[in-house]
Order: sequence, then structure tokens, then C-alpha cells
Amino acid sequence: MAADPDGIWFRNDGNAKVKIAPCGEQLCATNLWIGDTSKGEEVGDKLIMTLRRQSATELVGKAYDPKRDRTYSMTLIVGQARLVTRGCILGGLLCKDVSWTPTQ
Repeated sequence: MAADPDGIWFRNDGNAKVKIAPCGEQLCATNLWIGDTSKGEEVGDKLIMTLRRQSATELVGKAYDPKRDRTYSMTLIVGQARLVTRGCILGGLLCKDVSWTPTQ
């Protein structure tokens, strides 16, 4: 059975809560809550992801940030109690992994 990233997730640094859900044929991550907005993150910001299933727990593809007009290579790894997102730019030279836990 394939793991599903849909749901509400808390970021491991405690500064964001997002909802991941289908939006048309893509998947969108929408900020529901941001603790510290000093880095430009705001409630309502979206990341629009066009992903394909790589395995039962991994989705890969692209993510577009309309606020910053940036496109990233994106990987989502979905576990039972954790989601890991990896976003990369510059052909994969700069990447950042972020861990998320599901809300109860």
C-alpha cells in the first residue's frame, strides 16, 4: 500500500504547520500557521508540487513557489509518523531536508 502525504504536518523546527492536499492535478502544501514570519513565510503561502510515485514511500518531481517565483526539485518520503521533504536548486547542488510530524 502506498504511503499518502495528505494531511496536516508540523515542521521539525516548530515554526510551521502546513496542509498537504490535492489541488487540481497537483499536490499543494499550504501554510496554516507560521510562528516567526521574519524570514518571509506567511499563512496562506503555497508550494505547488507536481510529483510522481517513485516507490511506496517516495514521491519525486518539481515544486513551484509562486510567492518567490522559484522551482525546486522535490522529493517527499512518507513514513507512518514522519514526512521528509527534500528541496533542491541549481541542478541539485543546494538541497535542504526538512522533517515533519503529523498533527493529532
